[in-house]
Amino acid sequence: MVDLTSFDLTSFRFTSLIVANLLRNRRRTALTVASIAVSLCLLTVLGAMYRALFLQPDATPAQALRLITHHRISITQPMPVSFLARIRSVPGVHDSMIWQFFGGTYKDNRDPRNIFARFAVEPDRFFNIKVEIAMPDDEKQAFVHIRNSCIVGKAVADRLALRPGDHIAITGDIFPVNLDLIIAGIYSAPEDNENLYFNYEYLRQLLMTSGQSSRADQVGVFFTQVDHPDDAEPVAAAIDKQFEDSPAPTKTESERAWQLSFVSFLGNLKLFVLSISAALTFTILLVSGNTVSMSVRERVREVGIFKTLGFTPETILAIFLGESMVMAIAGGFAGLLLGAVLSFVVNMTMPSLGALNLGLTPGVAAFVLLVAAVIGVISSYIPARSASRLSILQSLGHVG
Repeated sequence: MVDLTSFDLTSFRFTSLIVANLLRNRRRTALTVASIAVSLCLLTVLGAMYRALFLQPDATPAQALRLITHHRISITQPMPVSFLARIRSVPGVHDSMIWQFFGGTYKDNRDPRNIFARFAVEPDRFFNIKVEIAMPDDEKQAFVHIRNSCIVGKAVADRLALRPGDHIAITGDIFPVNLDLIIAGIYSAPEDNENLYFNYEYLRQLLMTSGQSSRADQVGVFFTQVDHPDDAEPVAAAIDKQFEDSPAPTKTESERAWQLSFVSFLGNLKLFVLSISAALTFTILLVSGNTVSMSVRERVREVGIFKTLGFTPETILAIFLGESMVMAIAGGFAGLLLGAVLSFVVNMTMPSLGALNLGLTPGVAAFVLLVAAVIGVISSYIPARSASRLSILQSLGHVG
C-alpha cells in the first residue's frame, strides 16, 4: 500500500520531468487550466461577495453610536414626523433626524452609472450624526443654508463628472414631485460614497404645494445617535416602548443590523452562495479528474519503465500529483486574476453592487488557492495511486 506519509522531498528533483509531461499534450493542458481558471474566477467573485456580505468587520465607533428606527411591519410603511420629538426626549439620545429615501430617476435608469440612492435629511443635524462624512466647511454651510442644495458622494461625482454648483434634476417616482437641486459639495466617507443627500424641508414644501400634505407629515426612517455605545440597547428598547401601542409601532436596531437586514430580502443568500461555490468546486474536480485519468492511462507503460530505473511507488505517485497540482494552481492564479478584473468591472459598472466593495483580499486569494491545491490532490490521487501500485510486468504489458 502506498503511504503518503512516507513522502520526502525527492519529488521536487523531478520538476523538469513534471513540466515536460504537462507540455506533452499542450492543448489538453491549456484547456484544463483554462476551465479551472474560469471556474475559480467565479469562485473568487462569490468569495468576495460572501466576505462583503457576511464577513465585514464589526461596526465602526461612529456606527456603534447610531440607531435606526423604522416601522415594525416594514420599512416601506411610514411613521408620523411627530415621533421625532419623542425620540429626542428619550434619555441617552444625543440627537435624532429624519432619513427619508426618495428614489426617483436621474436621466436614464437604463444606464447603470445613473443608479445611486437619494435621501432627504436634516442638514443642520446630518453632520453631527454622520460624523465620518468629510467635506470642506464652506460646502457644509452651503448645504445647511441653501434649501434646494444637495451633497453627492465622491464615487458618484467622479462617475458622472459632477462638481459643486452643478444642477441635478431627479424625477420622482415614489413621491409625485421632481427635484431641482444644486450641488453644494462633494463628500467622502469610509463606506458611504454612493449616495445623494438633500434637504428634507425642500421635499416637504414640494409635497405641500402639490397637494400631498398628508405625505409631508410622514417619514420612513429616523436616524438616532446615542451618547455612549452602552446606551444603544436600552435606548432602542425605550424608543420602541413609547410607540408599541401607537398605530405605527416601531423597530429600532443598530445601523449594522439594519444594513444586513436588506440582505435577508434576497432570501437565504448565504446558503445560495455556498451552494453555488460547492457546485463549482465539484465541477472543477470532475474536469481535473477526467484529465488526469486520461493522462495516467496513456502513461501506464512509463510507470513500468520508471520502476525499472529504481523509482519507488511513492515517487511515481508524487510526480503524478505534482503534475495535477501544477495545473490546478496555475488555473488558480489565472482565476484570481480574472476574478479581480471581474470584481473591478462590477464595482465600476454596477454601483448598486459596487457599494459592497467587491475586491480580491488576501483571505479570498488564500481560500481560492487552497481550493485549487485540494482539487489538484483529490482529482489525481486515485488514478495515480492505482498506476503507481502496478508491478513492472503489469505496467509494461499494459495496452493503452
